[in-house]
Amino acid sequence: MTIRVDGKDLERFTAQAFEGVGMSREDAATEARVLLWANMRGVDSHGVARIEAYLAAADSGSMKVKPNIRILSERAAAIYIEGDHAFGPVVTDFAVGLVADKAKQAGVGWALIRNTTHQGAMGYYTEQLALRGLAGIAVVTNPPNMAHPGSRAAGVHNSPISFAVPGPEDRGPLVLDMATSIAAFGKVMVAGDKGESIPDTWALDEHGDPTTDPAAARTLRPAGEYKGYGLALLFECFTGLMAANPLVSPNILSDKTGPAQPGAQNSFLCAVDVTMFGDLVDYRQEVEDLIRAEKSLPRQDGVEEIFVPGDPELRTLQERTRDGVPMPPGTWAKIEVAATRFGLELPRQV
Repeated sequence: MTIRVDGKDLERFTAQAFEGVGMSREDAATEARVLLWANMRGVDSHGVARIEAYLAAADSGSMKVKPNIRILSERAAAIYIEGDHAFGPVVTDFAVGLVADKAKQAGVGWALIRNTTHQGAMGYYTEQLALRGLAGIAVVTNPPNMAHPGSRAAGVHNSPISFAVPGPEDRGPLVLDMATSIAAFGKVMVAGDKGESIPDTWALDEHGDPTTDPAAARTLRPAGEYKGYGLALLFECFTGLMAANPLVSPNILSDKTGPAQPGAQNSFLCAVDVTMFGDLVDYRQEVEDLIRAEKSLPRQDGVEEIFVPGDPELRTLQERTRDGVPMPPGTWAKIEVAATRFGLELPRQV
């Protein structure tokens, strides 16, 4: 049975769990905030369902609770950051502030991050940029987990990309956050937590055959076939190859070069100052007009409303703020394990 818990109290619990594993209070709060941002918007694949895996990664050292994050090089509009296997939200939130400052000064800011770990929902970071009046782009790459359309094995990562721009004051930023696969692995994981099957278009099993069993899924399938695959391949060129930290080819050719370090990710953030080109108030109005135009389109039979990116998430945010965050049995079990381990009070049910 799915239960519901108070979102604010779930965030409290999550931060305390990460403090329990050795993170500073500030870093634990950042990690919890990013996870709950996803849960509150219905992106449960990137929310607290990850807590078990993150704590295990902290225990093993593949996600460092006290990383040595440092700037490797810097110019007027660009910065290169060594993440030292920090929890992704910790180093990426740090990078957001840096690229925002650069965009305000130079018109554009670009950050390349090497050796981060799982960053959560990329839309969080681009939304933070858009809330500062900037247009934002964020991409992350990993070792391969997605098949080329003609392959039975993983050849690229299902690299997510997010865009966000400032939107009307009563709505907030317009945010797109998507993987280059048909579905993210987190959604496969959530299906397993719910005891549900997955569509046979989502993933391949260990033999490279389509599967409907979340537990058997090993390799994701690209969205738009060659389109999703092509984007993912070039994202590796803009991240791992530029950072001299490739994650795709070393894993495929591991017999020759040795596999990349487990858990490593590379990422870039880009921020553009809208006011370099015009007035921010006017831009927000143009975004509002664009949204209104899209929603005015004639609808097919059975379609009640035209959605733009972020609409389902905003509605879920309203509903979960009011009614609480649903916890599937598998996810709640992970919460209970963490509560027992650290002696924490469970999140308040509503």
